[in-house]
Amino acid sequence: MKPTRKAQAPVVRRLFGTDGIRGVANEHPMTPELALQLGRAVSFVAGRGKSHTPRVLVGKDTRLSGYMLEQALASGVCATGGRVMLCGPMPTPAIAQLTVSMRADAGIVISASHNPYQDNGIKVFGADGFKLPDEAEAEIERLIEDERLLGTRTTGPGIGKAEKLEDARGRYVVFLKQTFPRDLSLDGVRVVVDAAHGAAYRVAPLTLQELGAQVTAIGVKPSGVNINKDVGALYPDHVRAEVVKRGAAMGIALDGDADRAILCDEKGQIVDGDHVMAMCAAQMLEEGSLRKKTVVATVMSNLGLELALGRAGGRLLRTQVGDRYVVEAMRAGGYNLGGEQSGHLVFLDHASTGDGMLAALQILALMLRTGRPLSELAERAMQRVPQVLESVTLPARRPLEQMRRLSELSGKIGKALGAEGRVLVRWSGTEPKLRVMLEGPREDRLRAWALELVEAARRDTSA
Repeated sequence: MKPTRKAQAPVVRRLFGTDGIRGVANEHPMTPELALQLGRAVSFVAGRGKSHTPRVLVGKDTRLSGYMLEQALASGVCATGGRVMLCGPMPTPAIAQLTVSMRADAGIVISASHNPYQDNGIKVFGADGFKLPDEAEAEIERLIEDERLLGTRTTGPGIGKAEKLEDARGRYVVFLKQTFPRDLSLDGVRVVVDAAHGAAYRVAPLTLQELGAQVTAIGVKPSGVNINKDVGALYPDHVRAEVVKRGAAMGIALDGDADRAILCDEKGQIVDGDHVMAMCAAQMLEEGSLRKKTVVATVMSNLGLELALGRAGGRLLRTQVGDRYVVEAMRAGGYNLGGEQSGHLVFLDHASTGDGMLAALQILALMLRTGRPLSELAERAMQRVPQVLESVTLPARRPLEQMRRLSELSGKIGKALGAEGRVLVRWSGTEPKLRVMLEGPREDRLRAWALELVEAARRDTSA
């Protein structure tokens, strides 16, 4: 299926990418100087047309550079007369949720998600808890480039102030617990959670414990330089080992800002985002709560998800890669379940962005409701179609339609696979790297074809 995003002239942005601004901390653009300018611009946009002082929440993960950027952002907001509420280390979805519940005008998260600690990033949420649209990010960039657009500087009593939101953690834990059915309890259920030494190192274990679970917590000793280091969603082997060792019912591996999760069943088998969507969609179809009987996912989701939904009476709507595009399609079409294979799961009935812990709680509730272990639920929900991924770094990016050998070979392979498989060739969003994905029967044949496609791309770009 083709992406649903309509072809239109892209909004030109130099700083913001598909998930905010990101880079090496203390190098452009992730400098305190730019963070200060960004704070001013966000506060200016958030407060425009309002009769009250703009209120901006600021949260971060556990990176060492978070202190530097947090203070700079707060200074920028204060410089335009805004009020800053500092939340400290908190998951990205927590800031989105708190922005709405606190009736703030904007929320800012300082995090580079699953990247190593040397990197950092900044993403902005609007008052509705959703990431800003491209047009709003472009306007913020214009304000950063030309501070004259911000008008006269605030002085005297008009200068803003910053304060710590002391109960931010408790507020978010309460929210998570409210998404778990009140008639169910995790009493006696053994759960392993890996917080990747990141933003959820306190709230993830606490939430599970308060719901009654017997929790084994790993990746909960952040040092400022160990976030995502051989732990969390990118390295789920630690969770797998602990689950098997302790006889746990589930393992939860979060990434650095906890907006996504990779699960592990009681046998130590990985359960990715596609399986989570399949399990939840099956239950929601049965209940009649899956809006328009549709799940939204990206072109990277396994064909097995699409086939499983079809058998259950639902359908899959695909978007381009990126959780923001999933959310945009969900909002535009009025859908309430979507996500990515990588573990970004979006339950719009509860939250405005991907939330790893929220997704894990939905699966725990499903296990309790059905009385079935996670391994059985995942196996019944969908069967993965063999999938092969290859990538190659090339000298330069060229439009795919201009890469003749690649296009011709891709078409031939697509015809050979027919309805049993898919061919997806795309450029990475951040580097001159071509990504190739093949799905269908006979993994050995898929792997050979993938290598042929990579070689065709090399020849096209070297000509």
